[in-house]
Amino acid sequence: MNPLQLLRIFAARWKIATAVAVLTIGAGIAVNEFLPKRYVAETTMLVDVRAPDPVAAALIQAPTVPVSMATQAEVIGSIRTTRKVVNILKLDQSSAAREQWMAATEGKGKLEDWLGGLLQKSVKVVPSRDSGVLKIAYSGSDPVFVAAVANAFAQAYIEASIELKVEPARQHSRWFSDQGKVSRENVEKAQARLSDFQKQHSIVATEEAMDVETVKLNDLSARLNTVQGELRDAQTKQRTTNVAPETLPEVQASSTVSQLRADIAQREARLKDANLGTKHPQYLRMEGELAELRKSLDGEIRRITSGYSSSSTIHLNRQAELQAAIEAQKKKVLLLKANRDELAVLMRDVETAKRAYDAVSTRFNQTSLESQATQTNVSVLTPAFEPLAPSFPKPFPVMLALVSAVGVILGGLAAVGHEMLDRRVRSTADLAEMLQLPVLGVVAKPRRQSRLLFWRRSLALAVK
Repeated sequence: MNPLQLLRIFAARWKIATAVAVLTIGAGIAVNEFLPKRYVAETTMLVDVRAPDPVAAALIQAPTVPVSMATQAEVIGSIRTTRKVVNILKLDQSSAAREQWMAATEGKGKLEDWLGGLLQKSVKVVPSRDSGVLKIAYSGSDPVFVAAVANAFAQAYIEASIELKVEPARQHSRWFSDQGKVSRENVEKAQARLSDFQKQHSIVATEEAMDVETVKLNDLSARLNTVQGELRDAQTKQRTTNVAPETLPEVQASSTVSQLRADIAQREARLKDANLGTKHPQYLRMEGELAELRKSLDGEIRRITSGYSSSSTIHLNRQAELQAAIEAQKKKVLLLKANRDELAVLMRDVETAKRAYDAVSTRFNQTSLESQATQTNVSVLTPAFEPLAPSFPKPFPVMLALVSAVGVILGGLAAVGHEMLDRRVRSTADLAEMLQLPVLGVVAKPRRQSRLLFWRRSLALAVK
């Protein structure tokens, strides 16, 4: 359907189009005049999703703005916020509101929840898509009341934001307080076990005592090695004494033995040079003196070597004593080592308990500060003011223009609709479209002058 066809339809159906347009305009004017006026007040809020945490002094890694703003819009429209609005405006103290609640619910439920539900129906939250700004709009019949409610929603939203931040911190603070008591008891128990163990084993300085006892063990081991060396040397000399005692270095180094050997050699030489008979008194005397010298030499050698046997016995006894002392010292060192290991475990328990207590104390202090916070990342950019003009209905000139445009559109649609129900042939194009055949010729309408001439002739004949 081309524009020319539409114009022909409007020309043919102008009465229907005009009637519908007039009715629409009249209805619009009547609605504009007789419907109650409604006012809208808006409060603009700023939600800083990148606000720093006053306790941690660091930026909060906030989610994306659309998700966060949608969440804030849900918070504003929640029953928690509307209850605060009711309390701020003291609507629950109104006798008229109580009578309406009793009539509507027969006293069931809570008055503040019922009032909050009424407020939720008229409040509209419009979050910004690309920024942290949102608008709280409230509509009603009283301009003063709608402005007060919009501002009350802003105040309630700020208070709810603080509570939503503070309440979890309070719960965490109570939990960390309880955990702090448990952690402190654990520290005290671990410290008591450590102190009891130190008292029981008389441990003052574990590392120093361990070092001293280890030094003693090493000293005993060194002394045992020395005694064992001396024992081996004494036993070797004792065996040499039984075979050839004169070869011992101590015997050879003795001046008395050397002197006696020299005297014996000298007497033997003199006896050999004497050329006396064996029965000669001088020979017998010289032999007696030589025998005495040899006897003295043997006695001196026996005196020198007699100490080796007793020395071996002494060294054996000393070796046994040192071995026993070393075994006892080893047991003592092992006991100290075991005590030190157990003490180290107890000390680690104390340190672990202290670290846990310090961590809990730190978190308790932090959550305690957070639970006392009065700051929020929400602020009012523009408070709501009493609207000067109603949002609905619109002013008469604007409303007249709107309903006129709507009336014209509806009138045109009515004319086209009526034409579709009762299709007429209004041009050659309509005929060709309906028959799907080409138009070969058109019979022209008679001219207006010919028609006038026809009527004049007919009138003349009638007069005759």
